[in-house]
Amino acid sequence: MAAGDVVAAIGKSVQIRGELQGSEDLLVDGMVDGTIALQESRLTIGPNAKVKANVSARDIVVMGSIEGNLQASGRIELRSGCQVSGDMKAARLSIEENATFSGKVDLLTAEKPTNASAAPAATAAPAVSSVGARPAGGAEADKLQF
Repeated sequence: MAAGDVVAAIGKSVQIRGELQGSEDLLVDGMVDGTIALQESRLTIGPNAKVKANVSARDIVVMGSIEGNLQASGRIELRSGCQVSGDMKAARLSIEENATFSGKVDLLTAEKPTNASAAPAATAAPAVSSVGARPAGGAEADKLQF
């Protein structure tokens, strides 16, 4: 986003129930209950936000609280102090220290491996190992500690 670009915003006193769709960047700092679809745009969940929604956007930055699945064609960033409960699917993932996440991660690849020996190595490693986190408890646990 270039300097001077205007971002649509949902303030911290605003509550929305339903479906949000758009084609511009959006900052949510209030309460949203439903779905958010910004296929070609960036969604920022602000530090005061309480979101219960399935979300799809180009890029997603979470600083507040979200309960629902997140899908990004680009990058998902979980900032320090955020709380995420739901599955994430993205090409790239960034998780800062003190972020709380409970769910599954699916890192998307842009291209398929060209040789057969590379395919098993790429799928053999669990997705959580690529973000540098370990499952809490046993290997079957869904909650990560950072």
